[in-house]
Amino acid sequence: MKIIARPKLIAFGERFPDAKVQLDVWWAEARRAKWKTPADIKAQYRNASILKGGRVVFNICGNKYRLILRFDYEKGIGLVRFLGTHKEYDKINAEEV
Repeated sequence: MKIIARPKLIAFGERFPDAKVQLDVWWAEARRAKWKTPADIKAQYRNASILKGGRVVFNICGNKYRLILRFDYEKGIGLVRFLGTHKEYDKINAEEV
């Protein structure tokens, strides 16, 4: 998958150092992935939440942080729509970001 907005992940890792390694690992795995459906993501990330509109929520650092991407499976692209603390996540509508 082509993951768009890598700088957001890097900046977040600098702001929250405890998330850096897990975000780097997630990004490397996502770049190698050939996800064609939400079920493909669930097979790899059982705790991921599949939302409407091609959005998927990933738990980072045991759900301390949340990462939302919008996927275009046909094009093989994932766009980072949100990355924040669980508290910040609770203030947004994950299906609209």
